[in-house]
Amino acid sequence: MRSSLKPALTATTAAVLALALAACGGGSGGKSDNAGGKADPAAVQAALDKPAEITFWTWVPNIEKTVALFEKKYPKVKVHVVNVGQSKDQYTKLTAALKSGKGGPDVAQIEYFALPQYALTKGLVNLADYGAGSLQDKFAPSAWSQVNVAGGVYGVPQDTGPMAMFYRKDVLDKVGATPPKTWEEFAAVAKKLHDADPSTYATFVDPGDAGASTSFMWQLGGKPFAVEGTFNVKADFANDPGAKTYASTVTGLVKDKLLDVTPSWNDEWWKSMAAGKYAFWLAGAWAPAVLEKNIPQAKGTWSAAPMPGGASAENGGSSVAVTTQAKNKEASVAFAEWLNSDPEAVKSLNGEVGLFPATKALLDDPAFRGADVPYFPGQKPNEVFADMSKAVRPEWQYLPFQVYANSVFKDTVGQSLQNDGDVARGLAEWQNRVTTYGKEQGFTMK
Repeated sequence: MRSSLKPALTATTAAVLALALAACGGGSGGKSDNAGGKADPAAVQAALDKPAEITFWTWVPNIEKTVALFEKKYPKVKVHVVNVGQSKDQYTKLTAALKSGKGGPDVAQIEYFALPQYALTKGLVNLADYGAGSLQDKFAPSAWSQVNVAGGVYGVPQDTGPMAMFYRKDVLDKVGATPPKTWEEFAAVAKKLHDADPSTYATFVDPGDAGASTSFMWQLGGKPFAVEGTFNVKADFANDPGAKTYASTVTGLVKDKLLDVTPSWNDEWWKSMAAGKYAFWLAGAWAPAVLEKNIPQAKGTWSAAPMPGGASAENGGSSVAVTTQAKNKEASVAFAEWLNSDPEAVKSLNGEVGLFPATKALLDDPAFRGADVPYFPGQKPNEVFADMSKAVRPEWQYLPFQVYANSVFKDTVGQSLQNDGDVARGLAEWQNRVTTYGKEQGFTMK
């Protein structure tokens, strides 16, 4: 999830992922999850009126408030919320539990980029067999597409992170600039800022954050990853238009010293964000919550605008999945569906928990779009975020071993960024690492 929390950098080791790909325990994730047949959707709903206990692994702060609403409505079902660690820490434990066949949760929060790994290794229930396909029209297309893997539905969308351009008006005012509407304008503003003050940058690039870089490729029209069927996989940066544009754009900005190459999400970075070192932060719609949490003193200095070029991409987001170890699959499926699609639950997740919604109903709600966001006084940033959600480019896919791919980004593209800024060379090295690893795991790599 990248909502009220920082984007996970996902440094799960290759060894841990290899265990998952080699032998996740549990059923097939398809019909065999239900003893050879599809569940009756009515039986799924009826399970909420019978005694049941569900263990839910999640790292979302305050989500207990939304779970409490569920337990109040369905008092016979007890949900145990367990935080075993954020993102990569949870995935390490989840992988081990699924491999051993015991100790896993009934329901788990899984980020979109990691979902294919667990779906294709037979660790998750195919929710389509329990009628979850009927929920499709409730969700933004970009969110629903991320839970569809190999023809199945392996999670219920929980939150999304459509990219927007956060900017410091006070920093732009110093050089008479306004939020750029194109990437060409963005580069021009970057030069103007740095010429006026060499200690100021348009923005930064984190050499360890694969998720941010793939989101930029997505936003630029790229589709470097593709999965056909279950085992035919493509990873191609060299011929992908979005990846090539990303490489040339970032390389040019880095070599001209207009883009700061620096690790993010540490104290020094937050101090820079508060002090106005960066005029822009290109991030998901979860950013307001983390800005308010980490630099409350900067309230009123940040604003939101559409991404350059008008198109957007997802930069984060999570689903809620049911594992094949679930003791009561019907009740677990019903809980996952209610948590993320019931209007009362969705409003709680957004208002009390701070997750940016994945449901069309809330994204289109005038009250939501026009809501005051205290950190952005006098603005209506949700309008920008909701419009960016609709502007997310379709048909993006992640690798079925994206967790591993992200873990070696820092050693390939990250190294190039830190050395001479030659992103194309770093992407070529990343592609080689990913292709080699995929072949070792039995995938047919194109």
